[in-house]
Amino acid sequence: MAAPAAVVAGAATGRRRRASYVEPDRGALSTADWRRPAVRHTWRTMHVLLLVLLLVWCLGPLLLLAKFAFTPTADIQSTPLEFFPNGATTQNIEMAWTRYHIGQFFMNTVWVALGSWACQVLVATTGGYVLSVLRPRWAKLLNAAILTTLFVPAVVLLVPLYRIIVHPPVGGSLINNFFAVWLPAGASAFNVVLVARFFSSLPHEIFEAARMDGAGPFRLFWSIVLPMSRPILGVVSVFAVIASWKDFLWPFLVLKDQSVMPLSVYLQQMANVDKGTLMAALAISTLIPIAMFLIFQRMFLRGAGLGGAVKG
Repeated sequence: MAAPAAVVAGAATGRRRRASYVEPDRGALSTADWRRPAVRHTWRTMHVLLLVLLLVWCLGPLLLLAKFAFTPTADIQSTPLEFFPNGATTQNIEMAWTRYHIGQFFMNTVWVALGSWACQVLVATTGGYVLSVLRPRWAKLLNAAILTTLFVPAVVLLVPLYRIIVHPPVGGSLINNFFAVWLPAGASAFNVVLVARFFSSLPHEIFEAARMDGAGPFRLFWSIVLPMSRPILGVVSVFAVIASWKDFLWPFLVLKDQSVMPLSVYLQQMANVDKGTLMAALAISTLIPIAMFLIFQRMFLRGAGLGGAVKG
């Protein structure tokens, strides 16, 4: 009887080993193909060439713009691709900053971006919290209404939105007021849907445990949901700041005075100035988007998951 028992035990062990073995993901090439030097070297060469092409395609314009910011105008017009044929200069930056007051319009854009970011984060988090965590009876109807607005082209809303800004229900006109940009920016259905989907992926057992411990809706939102939502908040922040930073049409319509005019609108008025000064102003305008990506790149890339919010 011992031999059959040993056979059964061996068979069970073999089944467990086969069950625990996970076959690696099969790519375009098999393991045997990768062992062939010709195939391996060819594919690695293609990867390097593709990486170089992407770097040139993506970073090339930014690096060229940075070079133009320190290149005299005569060199930009005669030999634009040569590397400082007559030396570099900071005159373009100084001219843009002192004579054309780029710093003032840069700060205007910072205020526009900060206010738009605050409104979008407030609306997106509270709206997503209501739809995904609180879930009132009318949540499905509200969610359907929000999704419907995503199919309406933004240009169709320009005229009615402009009339609301000129003649708001309460108070006077909001023209040349930062709220004319902040308030419409907050009404972003895409951000609400994005945050609601993220909140739906969070473990609701934690919410039920917090309710059993006596946490109310506000306490649950502030102490439980928001700390677990740092990845998606980083994604929404990047979207909000970059969208408001590069927006031109709406600020062009409602922020006409130079005391509140953002860079995107003022740069359009600098089309006929010295090319070197214009390139310096354009280079300055790219600082915030680049800094935003460098700061939030990890949150941005991890925004689809929980990002380490739950442990254990």
